[in-house]
Amino acid sequence: MFVAILIFIVILGLLVFVHELGHFVVARRNGVKAPEFGFGFPPRIVGFQFLREVPVPGKKKKLFSKWRIIWGGKDGDDENEVSDLTEAHEKKLQGGTIYSLNWFPLGGFVRIKGEDGGNAGDEDSFASKSAWKRVKILAAGVTMNFVFAWLLLSIVFMFGAPRDIAQLVDKSIPIKISEVSLGSPAEQIGIKIGDEIIKKQKTGVEFSGVNDFIAYVNANKGKIINLEIKRDKTILSLSVTPRVEVPAGQGSLGIGFASDEAIDYPWYEAIWYGLVTTCIIAYQIFASLGILIGALFTGDKAIMADVSGPVGIVAMAKQALDVGFTYVALLTALISINLGIINILPIPALDGGRILFVLIEKIKGSPVSQKVEQTFHTIFFALLMLLMLAVTYKDIAKLF
Repeated sequence: MFVAILIFIVILGLLVFVHELGHFVVARRNGVKAPEFGFGFPPRIVGFQFLREVPVPGKKKKLFSKWRIIWGGKDGDDENEVSDLTEAHEKKLQGGTIYSLNWFPLGGFVRIKGEDGGNAGDEDSFASKSAWKRVKILAAGVTMNFVFAWLLLSIVFMFGAPRDIAQLVDKSIPIKISEVSLGSPAEQIGIKIGDEIIKKQKTGVEFSGVNDFIAYVNANKGKIINLEIKRDKTILSLSVTPRVEVPAGQGSLGIGFASDEAIDYPWYEAIWYGLVTTCIIAYQIFASLGILIGALFTGDKAIMADVSGPVGIVAMAKQALDVGFTYVALLTALISINLGIINILPIPALDGGRILFVLIEKIKGSPVSQKVEQTFHTIFFALLMLLMLAVTYKDIAKLF
């Protein structure tokens, strides 16, 4: 379990770092100063800063003229730094972003000038930029979460995606039977290992993959269903009744599928399938989110029971770790997409909430009061923390 907790911390830290990196890169590309970009959370262990020449009109500026190391929280108060800063002043150098390594390795952070509405008169302030540029900077973290998930899924498809994942996007993968339980309905009608379920049945029913077929069977428990099975080059038409009472470890028909078989693709197909799978998962999460919001209003405890917090994710990380790297990468991609979707929701305290205030400003023609906006962010942040505590409590209760 300790290793699973460590893996969870690494995954969460990596995803937060990637998210903040998106904000940082887009802020800098749009002329907004970022005083510090850090890996982990303060206090600072060490920082690294480039010193550049103050821009002079008509003169080509150097990439950087000098660099300095900042130990701990110091910023110009030790002997080496005083020397560095004195030289910088004499040579008319100005400090760029401090790239820092911090003591708590749970992701990262970026400090953006004017993010709190201050320095609105400065050209390099976030507050001075157009609404469109501010929206780009705010949305960049979410975008990076989706791009990172796409990258991970592309790697999975390149080195071997589990069959049930590959079937989401590759419709050419057959639904092959790898197991038939003794005494099951499948054995009684003569289904054998190696048989293949025809995806487009004569009855008009069509299966996109294993999960689709299982859902169809479960929806028809106790009813007679007609199935077309391919055995070698022969097509067999069989009728079977899925069991209502299912023995432990078996399905309604008593068959298993080769879902653990890994399927790899050329890099160009892997990149495409990674993108499509990212979109499919994002759509499914959005749909589930709608169902969850409905459950909050109706009080549907069955749906609420499926919600997991940090403790539940640690359990999933342990399961993924037991299976192998591919499943750890899949879990990381799934969490990354979840973080992206949650962060883009128009809720104060989240990126989507901040974008909402920018849009309100655009519509009304003047900025929302910083005091009002900050109050909303604070209240909703507290509510989100309470929700997280409630979900964590539920996860811990499940363990006992």
